[in-house]
Amino acid sequence: MKQNRYLIARIDRIGDVVLSTPLPREIKKSDPNSFIAVLVRDQTKDIYLNNPWVDEIIVYDKSNKTNKPFWELVKEIRAHKFTHGFMLLPNERLNYILFLAGVKNRVGVGHKLYQFLTFTKYVDRKKYIPLRHEADYCLDMLRKFNLSINHIYPEIYLTEEETNQALELKNQLKAKGKLLLGVHTTSGNSSPNLSVSAYRKLIELLLENKNYEVLVTDLNPEKEIRNIDGVKYIFGGCSLRSNIIKFSILDVLISNSTGPMHICSALKVPTFSVFCTVSACSKELWGPLGNRSFILEPSKSYCTTQCNSDPKKCNLSGENGLTTEQVYNGLKNFINKLYLK
Repeated sequence: MKQNRYLIARIDRIGDVVLSTPLPREIKKSDPNSFIAVLVRDQTKDIYLNNPWVDEIIVYDKSNKTNKPFWELVKEIRAHKFTHGFMLLPNERLNYILFLAGVKNRVGVGHKLYQFLTFTKYVDRKKYIPLRHEADYCLDMLRKFNLSINHIYPEIYLTEEETNQALELKNQLKAKGKLLLGVHTTSGNSSPNLSVSAYRKLIELLLENKNYEVLVTDLNPEKEIRNIDGVKYIFGGCSLRSNIIKFSILDVLISNSTGPMHICSALKVPTFSVFCTVSACSKELWGPLGNRSFILEPSKSYCTTQCNSDPKKCNLSGENGLTTEQVYNGLKNFINKLYLK
């Protein structure tokens, strides 16, 4: 029986790559004899380490963030003799690489001229109507070839050694009876987020509660967030894989819609997240999957009256927005439901 050989290409950001992790699992369950490789950037490859559904990880760029030469990638991909290629991010260069590498069955997103010229199949988001989760939209590529889908939850897998490292770290950081709360204050400007001053005030409120240990999880926190007495900073200057292990020790991560939130959901770490109701940034499209989670949103009237259509400029404050006290009280209620018996 001829083996199907699949290449899943997701050459963008951390959260997007995490949301691609259901694909190899669902392919392998539907086609157990298949070979599956993922094509990712160097900075995100750690998300797929130790993944039991992935046979090989191919890196699209170099450690200095420059893309590998075009023909080098064509040759590398051609050597694998892939039968199927799934391009989860529209990218003209990648499209021609897979075409020239001889990948027969190629699928991209949307309607692009370069897809038409290379006879590439496509899936259409249809302006997110009906609104579904990004992970589910990605799985439409599998549905294109009648591969069955059981569930859409992302997963990140730790080795036994990494699990032991996490346990040892947790024992070092966590006083008896306390909860480890991670606060991630930055987002890469991809979605609405609380202001830096609101995060500082939230951290100060958390520190007043003697049941909590607070960790700031940003690699490079804003000046106002650095060096707060009582806060632990353990995430700077490490590899992504090292930080994934650190995320796994948290009892709750507090953030907006961002990569660390998706990492934690894939690790089954509870998350408390702030979102807005605009469709392109909504919980229906980008919310955490597969873990225990709570999402706090401003009122719909806030998004219809205060929104300037630029998520980089929205800090969810102002009339009918989110106050720090609302966030703290919502978080405390969520934690109590999780951990108080």
